[in-house]
Amino acid sequence: MTSTVILQAAGGGMLGTIVPMVLIMVVFYFFMIRPQVKKAKDHKKLVAELGKGDKVITTAGIHGKIIDMNDTTFVIESEFGAKLRFDKSAVSLDATKAATAPAKA
Repeated sequence: MTSTVILQAAGGGMLGTIVPMVLIMVVFYFFMIRPQVKKAKDHKKLVAELGKGDKVITTAGIHGKIIDMNDTTFVIESEFGAKLRFDKSAVSLDATKAATAPAKA
């Protein structure tokens, strides 16, 4: 009789340890991993839709217009006439679409 009580207590303890770990992993996925994957997918779509003449803002905060592009880089002309080459991943915002988009309430 004592051996069955000990086995039941040990089995309940194992389940009590695994369930919180699984819940922590699920919460971690929905609050950390999933939003980052969505953000990366949205950024990739943004960069794919850019073309010559679009106004952009880089991650460094430089505003300019795309004057040339190839597979991995853009050449951006700043407001002061300087031409700078940036990697496509450095573009953070399409200012052309941001200026024409309606403001969110």
